[in-house]
Amino acid sequence: MSDRRQKLWTVLSPAFEFGRGSPLPYGATVLRGGVNFSIYSRHATAVTLVLYAPGEDEPLVEFPFDPHLNRTGDVWHAFLQGLDAGIHYAFRMERRPNENPLLYRFDREKTLLDPYARAIAKTETGWRAAIIESHFDWEFDQPLNIPLADSVIYEMHVRGFTRHSSSGVSQPGTYAGVIEKIPWLRALGVTAVELLPVFEFEKTPGEGRCDFWGYNPISFLAPKASYASADGETGSGETSPVDEFKAMVKALHAAGIEVILDAVFNHTSEGDHTGPVHSFRGIDNPTYYSLDMTTGEYRNYSGCGNTLNCNHPVVRDLICDVLRYWVTEMHVDGIRFDLASILGRGQDGSVLASPPLLEHLAHDPVLAKTKLIAEAWDAAGLYQVGTFPAWGRWAEWNGKFRDDIRRFVKGDPGMAPALATRLLGSPDLYSANFRQPWHSINFVTCHDGFTLADLVSYDRKHNDANGEQNRDGSDENLSWNCGVEGPSDAPEVVALRGRQMRNLLALLLLSQGVPMLLAGDEVGRSQGGNNNAYCQDNALSWFDWGLAETNGELLRFLRRLIRFRREHPVLRRGSFSAEPEPGTPRVEWHGVRLREPDWSYESRSLAMHMEGCPDGRQDHVYVIANAHWTPLDFELPVVPGWDWRRTVDTNEPELEAPEPLLVPDRYRVPERTVVVLVGEPVSNSGFQHDETLC
Repeated sequence: MSDRRQKLWTVLSPAFEFGRGSPLPYGATVLRGGVNFSIYSRHATAVTLVLYAPGEDEPLVEFPFDPHLNRTGDVWHAFLQGLDAGIHYAFRMERRPNENPLLYRFDREKTLLDPYARAIAKTETGWRAAIIESHFDWEFDQPLNIPLADSVIYEMHVRGFTRHSSSGVSQPGTYAGVIEKIPWLRALGVTAVELLPVFEFEKTPGEGRCDFWGYNPISFLAPKASYASADGETGSGETSPVDEFKAMVKALHAAGIEVILDAVFNHTSEGDHTGPVHSFRGIDNPTYYSLDMTTGEYRNYSGCGNTLNCNHPVVRDLICDVLRYWVTEMHVDGIRFDLASILGRGQDGSVLASPPLLEHLAHDPVLAKTKLIAEAWDAAGLYQVGTFPAWGRWAEWNGKFRDDIRRFVKGDPGMAPALATRLLGSPDLYSANFRQPWHSINFVTCHDGFTLADLVSYDRKHNDANGEQNRDGSDENLSWNCGVEGPSDAPEVVALRGRQMRNLLALLLLSQGVPMLLAGDEVGRSQGGNNNAYCQDNALSWFDWGLAETNGELLRFLRRLIRFRREHPVLRRGSFSAEPEPGTPRVEWHGVRLREPDWSYESRSLAMHMEGCPDGRQDHVYVIANAHWTPLDFELPVVPGWDWRRTVDTNEPELEAPEPLLVPDRYRVPERTVVVLVGEPVSNSGFQHDETLC
């Protein structure tokens, strides 16, 4: 026994008393005088609690559970008097006899991680749960409850955001590093950060090729320890990952920025039958995973070897408990559910019409103000964008918006009708099932796929660095390299790529629905054409802060665009109703000629006039999108008492203030350009009106 273990054992052993305990709550709960342990396993016939000194591989002591005294139903529990926070623990489980090894994967030699562990650490022999108490002072922190319709979401990776040497933060790659970059987020104008997975996951030590994104969770309740400034420390002090995560959330809230988590409940890091045993597989395999009950084969709707059995009552309760914990204890504001269509599959893998889990989350009173966002597809071909079971609560990543906007901007024919539909918030997808435009989370780029800069610089993926012979990643990127594959110094190519990036951003921010941006796109970050950088924990994936100066023009344009959206609530229409209520913006469509939109296959342009006063002030916004390779002359509507001012022009990105038009009823839009005109009251027109009234 090491000196550390010997000292700890000397202090604790005289006070140990192993009692019956309580089946609820699950996990390790510090109570007066000791710690209560509780874990579910229906099929285990023997359970042992194993205690460890922090950082030690050899057990400090093991306590077998009495199946008569320490079991209630399918829950094993015990109270260990004299124990306090700071100790690490795990479980051993076995089944005697193991009559069906195809279904049950019990192995007494394996130590298993508690599914309800709030903090965990890794040693050479496996993962350990840590008993913690957090006494974090939230002060007056409260949920911001920013309406989804008013949100601008910023998808980012905690480590990748500040890991680059150019970040200038004192603790790069950490929760604390994010805090240091809050001024950047405020200046950009976003209202929420959507964090790639922060649930603890297995990551190969060091930098290079590894699981960088984190879509292989080991635990659902423990924040990623390596994102804390004290890597791997899980004690109860001020530097624990739990408290550092809370400090980040508190600081973001103080800046008016919400926190949305990218949560992976569709599978775990245990993989298929050849994968490791960390927790769920060794605790109760047929409960936690969707199996073929005849062969024991793992159903694989996730593409990662296993599928979590989400609509089993025990797993459903686990997911609900996890979400309540992150909302109540960690103060997060929303959850984005990775491959959420899996959450709608039954225990046999069938697609359920009214999935119990999704319905429960939609109506959970604790989560009533929590933003619920679905990635409405899975890896087995189930695609539910627009049809995801919603109960009026669930928003969706709108993959069709991404595809249609990309096609229009690169000049594909036949896309004018689709553009109109996406600009309106996708009523074809959401109006029929009682949802509103803000249930559409619009995006043109995200972590999965090309960055904005690569979308206009590459016709095909370049993923050789991933070590999979360029077979990974999507082959359908709907991208256009503007005539040259990869980097180019040709002035005309550079200029066109810049304009195309601005076109994509403009249509994103001018559309009804909720815009989501990918971190780094505001400064033209490139991944060298890699559209699947899941394994690249290096400069390929990190935010290069030097680009803020190199591509400052793009950054300034996006900041102005976000501010423009915030200043014009007409861009945040609250209803799909054909006969909108008073104050709801009205939309008219035009082409190069007024009231003659060109919906033909060869059309590559469209104009949209939005007018209304949703905030009590009359507003006119005229959007012209020309994806043709030649300039087009557009007639403009004459609004009595109003003049048009050019406010956004992707061909002139440094336009600082609205400019009057030289010709009031006509405007020539350059090739591949988006222009926005705003109506301004004419004070000396002689026309009597009050722009403050609807």
